[in-house]
Amino acid sequence: MRWNNRRLRIAFACLLLLLAACNRGSEKPRIAVVPKATSHVFWQTVHAGVVAAGRELNVEVLWNSPTAETDFSRQIQIVDSMLVQRVDGLAVAASDRKALDASLDRAAQLHIPVTVFDSGVDSTNYMTFLATNNYEAGQMAARKLAELIGGKGKVAMVQHMPGSYSTMERERGFEDVIQKDFPGIEIVARQYGMADRSKSMAAAENMLTAHPDLQGMFGSTEPSSTGTSLALKERKLAGKVKFVAFDSADNMIEDLRAGVIHAMVVQDPFKMGYEAVKTLVDKLHGSQPPKKMDLSARVVTKEDLDKPDVHALLFPDLKKYLN
Repeated sequence: MRWNNRRLRIAFACLLLLLAACNRGSEKPRIAVVPKATSHVFWQTVHAGVVAAGRELNVEVLWNSPTAETDFSRQIQIVDSMLVQRVDGLAVAASDRKALDASLDRAAQLHIPVTVFDSGVDSTNYMTFLATNNYEAGQMAARKLAELIGGKGKVAMVQHMPGSYSTMERERGFEDVIQKDFPGIEIVARQYGMADRSKSMAAAENMLTAHPDLQGMFGSTEPSSTGTSLALKERKLAGKVKFVAFDSADNMIEDLRAGVIHAMVVQDPFKMGYEAVKTLVDKLHGSQPPKKMDLSARVVTKEDLDKPDVHALLFPDLKKYLN
C-alpha cells in the first residue's frame, strides 16, 4: 500500500511539473514599454497605441514610467527591473540620450530585443529606433512661423530640456531653417521649460518681458506650448504674437480655435506606441525590423480642424484602450 502511495505521489508531482510547463508554454510574450512619463496627453496616447497593439498582436504589455520626464534615475530603475524579469522585448523612450546606455548593454547581453522610440540614445545596442522625424518637424515649424510673420522679425523659443534627443533635434531643425532660409528673422531668446507647464509659462513671460517687440514664438513640446499659451493670454498678447506650437492637447486645440495658437506641428503618438510594440512582436516571430523607422509630422491650422483625418489624429479614443 505504501508503494502505491509513493507511486501516486510521484505521478502527481510529475503531473504538476507537466502542467507548469504547459502553462509556461502557453503564456503570452511579455513586452515592457517604458515611456519618459505618463502625465501629458502625448504619453497617454502612446499608451493607447501600445494597448491596442497588445490586444491585436496577442502579447502582454507591461507599462511603467517615471512620474516626471526629468527623473532619469527612476527610468533606469524601471528599465533594469524589466530586464531582471526577463521580458521578451523592451520598448523605451529615453529621457536622456546617455543615461540608459548601461541598461541597453545589459539587454543585449540577455538577448532581449530593444526598440527605442520617440527619443534617441547614444548607444547602438538596440534593434530599432522608431520616432517622428523631429528634425524635419522642426523645419516645418520654422517655415510656418516665418510665413505667419512675413519672413522678418524677432522670434523666441520655449525649449523642452537639455539631453532630450527628440526635442533637441526639432529645435535644431527650427534654428537651421531660420538661419539659412530667413535672414530677416532673428532668434533673440531661448529658454528651457524643463518639461513643465508652469516653468514653461515663466520662461515665456521672461522672454516677452525682455523682448516686447517679439513677432513670433515656438514651443517645442506640449508643456512648452501650453506654458507659452498661458503666458500670451496672461500678457494679453494672444493673437498679436504669432505662435507655432508642437504636439496637441484639448487645451491647445481650444487655443488654436481661439487664435492664441496659429499652427500646431502634430505627431501621431498612437501609431508610435502601436508600431513600437509591433517591431518587437515581429522580431519574436522571426522577422528583422529596420534599424530606423521615421514617422511624419503634420502642420495643423484652425482651418484643418474639421477635416476627418485631422479629427482622428487629434481626438484618439483613449477610453477605448485606457481605463
